[in-house]
Amino acid sequence: MTIAFTPSESAPVETEPVVVPEPAGPVMAEEPEFWEPSAPEPQEALEPQDTEDAVDAQDTEDPHDAVDAQDSQDHDPVVVRDAQDFGVYARTGGWTFALKVARSVRPGGQPAEGTAAAKVSAKAFAALAGCSPERVMRYYKAWDMAADDGLVPQFEVLVPGEDIELPDADVWLSYYTSRNSASSVRGQAITAAAEAEGIRPTKALEVAENPTALRAAILADPGTAEAARGALLDRMKEDPALQTEMARAFARTDDLKKAVANEAKAADRIGYVRQIVENGQIKTPAGQTVEAPAELRAEAERHLSLLDELDDSEEAGEWAGEAYDTVKGLVAKAVEEDPALRVQERRTKFYNSLQKATKVFEELTLDEVMEEDIYEADMLQRLEALQEAIGTCISALRKATAASS
Repeated sequence: MTIAFTPSESAPVETEPVVVPEPAGPVMAEEPEFWEPSAPEPQEALEPQDTEDAVDAQDTEDPHDAVDAQDSQDHDPVVVRDAQDFGVYARTGGWTFALKVARSVRPGGQPAEGTAAAKVSAKAFAALAGCSPERVMRYYKAWDMAADDGLVPQFEVLVPGEDIELPDADVWLSYYTSRNSASSVRGQAITAAAEAEGIRPTKALEVAENPTALRAAILADPGTAEAARGALLDRMKEDPALQTEMARAFARTDDLKKAVANEAKAADRIGYVRQIVENGQIKTPAGQTVEAPAELRAEAERHLSLLDELDDSEEAGEWAGEAYDTVKGLVAKAVEEDPALRVQERRTKFYNSLQKATKVFEELTLDEVMEEDIYEADMLQRLEALQEAIGTCISALRKATAASS
């Protein structure tokens, strides 16, 4: 029942209290018309140490922890688990999986006693993992080598499911090789060479197992090509078969053959200048070896220093040609300025020419001319001209001999 009240325009008058029907249930205690705050409840006084701990905890709280916790709540648990697994692997690398092998695998032949009784063979572990036993054993061997170095615990003290503190991920590749070729004679040689160069064997083995990738890198990258060139040169010093193969390949390629000839010519010219500097002697055009004048030797030293300062990428042919022509001119000048040397030079040159002519004439086989009927009139004319030249030379020498006696 609703009761309406009409406000009075005059002074307020007392109204009769409103009667509210009693509820059917139990009657609640009557509450005060206005709320009044009650007295505060007594609290236990904090000890000074408790207060400091509370402050320290607040000051040292990592804000990232709150963020991480909030992020974990905001994302799918599957994604969170993947991220956490990734973080573990990023810190420890292959050690994460090696631990699983080390604490769970007992290779055949080892006694199944104590904690090892729960372990399984590498074959059984591989079957459960869906991979090959060889792959499992590579992790096993990596852990074994690390254990020998005192980096990780030995297998015997590890219990299946046990977690331990693992080394950094960067150390893993020093013990693990993912390639079967590492155990072969070829792989062992590559591993030894890689260690001598101060690089990880796994890198060298990977390159050796993928020649196509190596070829692509050499073709595309000048730096890789330069490294390959240096390696081939070092290898050819101890590999005669490779020397022959490379020489054959160069000889069969016209452009390379021409380049080799040009470089050989430049090298000979540089060698000519170098031997003057190092030995202090010159070789005349006629083939005599005499002491080099001081002026000539100083000029040779100047040109050689310029050649030695050239970078490997600079073309040495032009510089070598200039040095050779300069020194060669100085040699000819030195010969002409020394009367005794000039006479000896001409005498040597004449003897050399005479020996060559004699050798060529002695190689003529007159029997073949008569038997094979290859005679032509031009041949006789040439021989008659040669006979006349020889006669003139003989007459000149006789006159010179008579004049000097």
